[in-house]
Amino acid sequence: MEPNFQSKFTITGFDHLPYHKLMGTVILLAYCLALLGSTTNICVISTDRRLHRPMYLLICNLALVDIMFSTSASTTMISVLLAGDKTISYNSCLSRVFIYHLGDVTQCLALSLMALDRTVAISKPLRYATILTNQRVFLLIVVSWLLGIGCIGKLAYIADQLPHCQPVIKYVFCDYAAFIRAACVDPAPYWFVPSIIGLWLIAGQLPLILLSYGKLVFTVLRLPSTEKGGRTFRTVISHFIPVVCYYAPKLVSIISTLVPSLINPSVYCLQNKEIRGAVLRIFRRNPV
Repeated sequence: MEPNFQSKFTITGFDHLPYHKLMGTVILLAYCLALLGSTTNICVISTDRRLHRPMYLLICNLALVDIMFSTSASTTMISVLLAGDKTISYNSCLSRVFIYHLGDVTQCLALSLMALDRTVAISKPLRYATILTNQRVFLLIVVSWLLGIGCIGKLAYIADQLPHCQPVIKYVFCDYAAFIRAACVDPAPYWFVPSIIGLWLIAGQLPLILLSYGKLVFTVLRLPSTEKGGRTFRTVISHFIPVVCYYAPKLVSIISTLVPSLINPSVYCLQNKEIRGAVLRIFRRNPV
């Protein structure tokens, strides 16, 4: 079937909601804070050679995913609510569909890799440095991105092949569901692939993450030192918070695009002694 391109779409998801300026301001503030936190993580870790270790490579990867994930949706919502510009080009909307869902998948995989990292670090501390090297972690990160690109590339290809005769996106930003519903076809046959991907993320990745942190808790409870056990248990809890923030708000897409990106930098930066120390060293070298 030859696709019938709409040159532009109109975003109508906010039309029935009041207080556009207030909502836009809140989203803009949340987006700026998320961007600041993730960028700080990346800059601090990349400039301090003492942090060039597997766990911090994973933190950098998660920060990059957070920037991509939040930007893909937040910029559209800010443009609609604050600038009053509800139109978006076909190619821009399709690219945001790809980036948004790529961020969704890679964020899940990033959390899985971080759960694996903490499991190895606490369960096998003496072998951690030989099991998870920088090279192996970098390879795992590359594989996670390739998996995400492959899965979401298929979705974007499906969406791009459909004839779009409705110039309206009945949602607050461009995602696969809204893009498919804008096509002049029955959308039912086109939910199979995203359903498989969603099932893989929820029924495949989530149990692995929960099992990893369950093993961590079991290991912590067996530690002889109460002080060390308490410190490690707090680390486990802080690392589990982003997992909850990722999976809990899945039914509310506006929240899911911003909350994880806001929480992740504070958990992996402010709760980490070495990163806090690196930030303080930067300010000491550059006094105002």
